[in-house]
Amino acid sequence: MKTLPLEAAGLNLEEPPSASILDEQEKIARICLYRSQNVGPVTYRNLLKRYKTGQQALEALPHLAARGGLRAPLKLYPKEKVHQELEAHAKLGAHLIVDGDPFYPKALRDLHEAPPVLSLQGDPSHFKHPGIAIVGARNCSLNGKKIAFQLAENLGKEGYPIISGLAKGIDGQAHQAALDTGTIAVIAGGIDKIYPTEHTALFAQIRERGLLVAESIIGTEPQSTLFPKRNRLISGLSQGVIVIEAAFQSGSLITARYAAEQNRDVFVVPGSPMDPRYRGSNALIRNGAALISNARDVLETLKAPYYQKMREAAVEQDQDYLIETPEPDTDTLDKLSQEILDHLTTAPILLDELLRACSYSSSIVLSALLELDLAGKITRHPGNKIST
Repeated sequence: MKTLPLEAAGLNLEEPPSASILDEQEKIARICLYRSQNVGPVTYRNLLKRYKTGQQALEALPHLAARGGLRAPLKLYPKEKVHQELEAHAKLGAHLIVDGDPFYPKALRDLHEAPPVLSLQGDPSHFKHPGIAIVGARNCSLNGKKIAFQLAENLGKEGYPIISGLAKGIDGQAHQAALDTGTIAVIAGGIDKIYPTEHTALFAQIRERGLLVAESIIGTEPQSTLFPKRNRLISGLSQGVIVIEAAFQSGSLITARYAAEQNRDVFVVPGSPMDPRYRGSNALIRNGAALISNARDVLETLKAPYYQKMREAAVEQDQDYLIETPEPDTDTLDKLSQEILDHLTTAPILLDELLRACSYSSSIVLSALLELDLAGKITRHPGNKIST
C-alpha cells in the first residue's frame, strides 16, 4: 500500500514543508519499531541514534533484547498492522506521522519522552506557532467558563494557538473561543474516537478549522490510563499552561506537573480558598506558579527578554542521553547490567544519579540500559527517572 501525501489525507496545507518526507519503507519500519514490545520513546530514539535507520534498528531488536535477559522472543509489531493503520487513517481523512516527518511538531522535538508516532486530522500549520494550553475543571463554574473563553479568545488574537484536551468545562470553552484563531485538541483515544460525546459538534469543527492530535492507535477507546499520557502531550505542545479551577488530584495538576518537568511555564487563575475547585490551583501558586488574571499577564511573561534567554539556556542545557558510540563487548555489558540492577529498586531515581554511581563511562551505561529496557527489566518514568 502507498502512503497518501498529506494533502490527499485531508490535511490542509498553506505551503509545502521545508523538510523531505521519509521514505515509505523507513516510515513503516519506524512505526513498527516504536510499536514493538518494550520500546518506549527514549529507547526508540536511542535505537535510531545507534542504528541510524528504523529498518536496521528493527533488525537488531531481538538480539539486543535477548542479550539484555529476555527469555521469550521479543514481539515485533507486524508491518501488516501498520498498513491497516495507514488505510484506516486514509479512510478517515487523517494521517499517521512519525518523528522525522516534516509535520511532526517542533515543540516536541526537544522532549526525549515525546511519542515518536502521532495521528493528525485537520490543519498542521497550527504547529508552526508557539501555543498556549488552557486546562481546568470539567464541572466548572460560570465564572470559570467566562475566564477560559476570554483568555483563549484574547491569546488567540495575539497569534497563539490554544491547546487543550477537548474535555467538558474549561477545555471546551477554550477550544470554542479559539476556533477562528486556531486551536489544537489532544485526545486520549484514537483519532477516530469522539470523547465526550457531548462534544461531537465541537470535534467536527476542530477537525475542519483546527487540528486534532492523538497518540493512541486508531480505534483505541478512551480509558483512564490514557489521560495522563494525553496531558503530557498538551503541555509538551505548549509554550505555557494556564490552569483554571483545578481541584486536588485533578488531571489539570498532572498537566501542570508535566509542564514544569518540560520547562514550560505554568500560569494559574486564583480563586477563593473556600471553593474546592480552586484548592489545587491555589496550591500551584504557593509552589511558584505565576498568578494571572487576564491575557496581558501571560503575554508580558512570554514576551519578556529574560524569558527568551532562560528558554534558550534551558534548551541548551537539556541532555538527550542518546547513544553515539559503538556498542561495547558482551562481557562488559553483562557485568554492567548486573551492576545497574544492583543500584536500582522499585523507587525511581534520576538517570544522572545512576550514571554517576556506575563504574563505567556514560556511553557504555546507556548501551546496557538499552538492552535492559528491551528485556523489560527496567522501567522509565517521567522526568528522566528509572527503576526496576
